[in-house]
Amino acid sequence: MRYSLPYKTKQFFFVLIKLSIVVGAFYFIYNKLANNEELEFSVFVDFISKNDVFSLKTVLFLLFLSICNWFFEILKWQTLINPIKKIRFKNSFEQSLGALTASLFTPNRIGEYGAKAIYFKPIYRKKVMIINLLGNILQMSCTVLLGVFGLWFFISTYNPEINYYKFAKFLTIVLIAFALLGFGLTKSKFTVKGFSLEKIKAFIIGYPKNTLILGFVFSIIRYAIFSFQFYFLLSLFQVDMPYINAMIVITSMYLIASVIPSIFIFDVVIKGSVAVYLFSFMHTNELTILSIITIMWLLNFVLPSVFGSYYVLNFNVPKTTVEA
Repeated sequence: MRYSLPYKTKQFFFVLIKLSIVVGAFYFIYNKLANNEELEFSVFVDFISKNDVFSLKTVLFLLFLSICNWFFEILKWQTLINPIKKIRFKNSFEQSLGALTASLFTPNRIGEYGAKAIYFKPIYRKKVMIINLLGNILQMSCTVLLGVFGLWFFISTYNPEINYYKFAKFLTIVLIAFALLGFGLTKSKFTVKGFSLEKIKAFIIGYPKNTLILGFVFSIIRYAIFSFQFYFLLSLFQVDMPYINAMIVITSMYLIASVIPSIFIFDVVIKGSVAVYLFSFMHTNELTILSIITIMWLLNFVLPSVFGSYYVLNFNVPKTTVEA
């Protein structure tokens, strides 16, 4: 005999889950700012105040860059999802920011997959998760493509001490692990919520290539915006560095920070450590770099997640979801 919870009880638990997500996200933000071992919040505020680099004009410009960054992320999601379900920009805005808030404290932002999928009817959800993966792969492709060139120029220019033997051993282990994983998946009946590997492969092969190209273009534009935002902050803190030299370090930083295994909770710490090391070759003050990393995080993750919390709290699972 199956027992079904009363409707009001289900609604109560649903509201409780939404509140837990928002409270969890805000606690994560608070904890990250208050208990950051690399940069104490009081030191950060004091450093910003003493430098006095933020006028109303510069703050508005930084906010404009963050808005542009998320505008193209939202536009990318709308573009990628349209082949299976056409949605308005407003829907894409809600899904992108709501999913950011819901996934802020999950490992590698894994919660984003389920958060975006729940906006759609059950028949679409498996495909939505695959499309979300494609979107992340496109963004990662930009990071790797530009980062490889940046890192090559960085090593050629600054000759950092690298243990090539350990690096080659690590790379070999990673390649073998991926090869074994790929072989295992092809030989097993691997499924994602009943979606077999063959069906996933067929879906990706049949996915519109023009849409993927457009998604990649939006990913490149996003990368150009937030990397320029980093450079602009360097110039605000009076770091005298040519744009090309700065981009060599910035692209290297994003590449290294992306490939280091981590959970999203420690993403800011990893970026900070990598950035401090790389910019030390440019004789840049450590506190300046850590402050810039914190500001970038506040502008591009914390601020959007605050708006996203509104959509999380107001989210409902209607009978018919996401109508165009």
